[in-house]
Amino acid sequence: MRGLVIGESLIDIVEGDEHVGGSPLNVAIGLSRLGRDVDFLTHIADDSRGRRIADYIKSSGAQLVPGSMTAARTPTATATITEDGSATYTFDLDWQLRGTPEVPPPLLVHTGSIAAVREPGCLAVAALLDAYRLSATITLDPNVRPSLIANRDLARQRIDNLVERSDIVKVSDEDLRWIDPDREPEHTARAWLARGPAIVAVTMGENGSRAFCAAGEAHVAAKQAEVVDTIGAGDAFMVGLLDALWEMDLLGGERRAALAKIQLEELTAAFEAAGLVSALTVGRAGADLPDRAALRSIAL
Repeated sequence: MRGLVIGESLIDIVEGDEHVGGSPLNVAIGLSRLGRDVDFLTHIADDSRGRRIADYIKSSGAQLVPGSMTAARTPTATATITEDGSATYTFDLDWQLRGTPEVPPPLLVHTGSIAAVREPGCLAVAALLDAYRLSATITLDPNVRPSLIANRDLARQRIDNLVERSDIVKVSDEDLRWIDPDREPEHTARAWLARGPAIVAVTMGENGSRAFCAAGEAHVAAKQAEVVDTIGAGDAFMVGLLDALWEMDLLGGERRAALAKIQLEELTAAFEAAGLVSALTVGRAGADLPDRAALRSIAL
């Protein structure tokens, strides 16, 4: 079975250097590098930057969905790195989707970030999630980009609607504070869990992560890492979490009931695996997610 990732891909410009990036793209590439079969639906141009992205996707083992190269120009995100290694972005991006992707029925469908809230493409994303909901696990990472959001209330409403459609939601504590500044992140995470997802994962940088599921809550400490920058750290966590749940045979529409009954010990183990993928990623420049061999070498 294959995964389907829907969302933006772009060129990250970091201190003059260009890297292929975009939160959904990072998830597609990360899963593919771990040996998972993944299709990626995006919106890039058939220009030099777009062809670079397409080549990068192919070299990582993922499949670019036909119709993904119809944009007028390939999106860019210019990153500014702060002293603690975190990044802020300035975007040049148009997000559109047309039609139903020509892919086999997916085991999981992942989306988020700009794709979840930016018109007109976000409307097509929501429709696709509805179409795939019966047969696939739906996963979401809001990965909020405030500089691209003109209407905060509308963006929050769209995120809320996607949370209700999702089985697994991964979100940073920073994003939760933006989404609901009047409540603590843990309170919002619990409220989201009550609205439908089987799992809500809250990442907190060097403070680790918190797991929320029907069986309870747990805190998982962050893995030790020499931080080069944090680009792709949250995407890497998502990749590790999905990979672990895939290995546990908890993905797919037919496994929705089993996912909802996941035990806290199982979820904690999945979060440990996710933290390892994230730790390896922040130790590299840009969103350079590890392959299976890199994970095994650390595990040994």
